Amino acid sequence: MRSSLLAGLTPRAFLSRHWQKHALLARAAVPGFQGFLGRDDLIRLACRDDVESRLVLRDGRRWSMQQGPFHRRDFASLPARNWTLLVQGVNLHVAAGAGLLGCFDFIPHARLDDLMVSYAAPGGGVGPHFDSYDVFLLQGFGRRRWQVSRQRDLDLVPGAPLKILRRFRVEDEWVLDPGDMLYLPPRCAHHGIAVDACTTYSIGFRAPALRELTGRFLEDFADRLDIDGRYADPHLRPTASPGRIGDDLIRATEANLARLRFRRSDVEDFLGRYLSEPKAQVVFDPPSTRLSARSFDAAVARHGIELDLKSLMLYGKGAVYLNGECTRFPRGVPDALRLLADRRRLSPSRLPPPVVGILREWHATGFVHVAAAPPGERP
Repeated sequence: MRSSLLAGLTPRAFLSRHWQKHALLARAAVPGFQGFLGRDDLIRLACRDDVESRLVLRDGRRWSMQQGPFHRRDFASLPARNWTLLVQGVNLHVAAGAGLLGCFDFIPHARLDDLMVSYAAPGGGVGPHFDSYDVFLLQGFGRRRWQVSRQRDLDLVPGAPLKILRRFRVEDEWVLDPGDMLYLPPRCAHHGIAVDACTTYSIGFRAPALRELTGRFLEDFADRLDIDGRYADPHLRPTASPGRIGDDLIRATEANLARLRFRRSDVEDFLGRYLSEPKAQVVFDPPSTRLSARSFDAAVARHGIELDLKSLMLYGKGAVYLNGECTRFPRGVPDALRLLADRRRLSPSRLPPPVVGILREWHATGFVHVAAAPPGERP
């Protein structure tokens, strides 16, 4: 599928020519794809407390938006046209969604945001807008017309419930059929309009704002500082300007700040924990029955292990990061855990006892699961 996914380009060629640079239209990117969620499936997800969802309606030039969770009755009186239901984080709840993201594993997991699936009645959409991240728009059933512009004018309609462009100048336009896909780089203006009732699968890759990333690092770094002592001024002299900040206090503070140093490992550790941290609505369910150590070890050796759909696992030189938590190893990251982070599952095998012990702890919190056993066989 990889060759059709990127319009015949290799991942290396795609990243070189298009990633964060130019839009790419890939016809039949996923041949035969109709999607794996229908209207009712998405409504069921949108009614859950642990799923983020939005309902967008257009009446002429007026837009309205409601946040989920919803009730099924909210959809009973909707018009025949001009509305869209958007469901975020589908990959956290539907195995097929996580499988679809596997098609894009040539991009680091640290950049992955989520899979959003939208259902739109004819004429439905969210208006002309731009995103601050990279997105692949894969068409499910039905058809959607996409209009794209490379305009630099990104002013928004004031007071609108959505971030809608005040002026939108169409430069390119395509109608996507099932299985077609459009890649858009950040800040590329676009407008999607449902031709028929349809679904669109949006695979988004986040690009954290540098201000936010730097601010969060400094907060995290401050929490880990170990600086003893207090400012002292035993040679203080009387002043005629008590409102003035003294030079001695400024110099002492400046000298103390100049002593602060962070290492590459500090940055890696922060990024691993920060980028793997689950979103606020994510909840993990521990197993209803905790396996004994012997039963767990045997089950992993027989069936393998896999990450929970909601888990995100990253690694660096000397640690692994799972759902915002860090696990360090004195001799670097074992190959098995590195492979688990890359592939999200491990095939049946005999693993080193320390690794199995860690997996056992993660299993107790619901972060990982023993891979499904064949029918008729108990794990």
